[in-house]
Amino acid sequence: MTEYTALREEDGRTYIVPIQDDELKIKGIGRFAPKPLLEGIQNGERVTIGQKVLTKVEIGLPELRKGMKRRAQIINPKDAGFLIAWMGIGAGQRVLEAGHGSGGLALHIANVLGANGTLVSVENRPEHAEVGRENMERAAGSLREFPTWILLEGDVAEASFDGIVDDFDAIILDLPEPWPVIATLSKKLRYGGKIACYCPVSSQFEKVWNACEEAGLSIDWAGEMMERVWTKASRGGVRPGNTPMGHTAFLLIAERT
Repeated sequence: MTEYTALREEDGRTYIVPIQDDELKIKGIGRFAPKPLLEGIQNGERVTIGQKVLTKVEIGLPELRKGMKRRAQIINPKDAGFLIAWMGIGAGQRVLEAGHGSGGLALHIANVLGANGTLVSVENRPEHAEVGRENMERAAGSLREFPTWILLEGDVAEASFDGIVDDFDAIILDLPEPWPVIATLSKKLRYGGKIACYCPVSSQFEKVWNACEEAGLSIDWAGEMMERVWTKASRGGVRPGNTPMGHTAFLLIAERT
């Protein structure tokens, strides 16, 4: 398995770099051979590459998130953290996410599952699966513990989990139309397990709410998480930033009882 390190600019821009002998090109830095150049450089020390001075840092979830490759829009830390906490996702559990995309949510889940956990990701668009796979392979070579991770390419409605897990502790659906699969997938949950839907617009929100109730699930939480960023004012003090208190998505969490 390839090992990785992170190089960070002063403005926080982060690059995930494989430790290899061969020269490679990293967008934003240039061409260099990572292993010979970084040999003997400790975390926290600076290294000059071309015209840039970068700091070598240990990779954790923040570095993976900042340095990840993106194609599909990701579930951001505000919503990912809430889902993981409210659903009780933790070490050793079995989790299904449908709508893997670039792997933003998967990185957060993998970070808490540990070596004994299992994460099954489903993605029906090959171009998204390719980017998400690369981000997760980086995480596997960086995090101190990484779960068993399986990526299934195709429609989650046709996916088979035979031979992978008997049931799931948690299921998260980030799909344009999740309501047709809720009844079927909820049967893959253990009793007491939770299913969540991530819905950018209210019409989706209403449909998944109805679908969960029709499937006999108990609605555990439904709503949206608002975020308000503060900044330092130029003349002293702090004030709300220019970014408004923004809506990212409606979240619904239901339990199999």
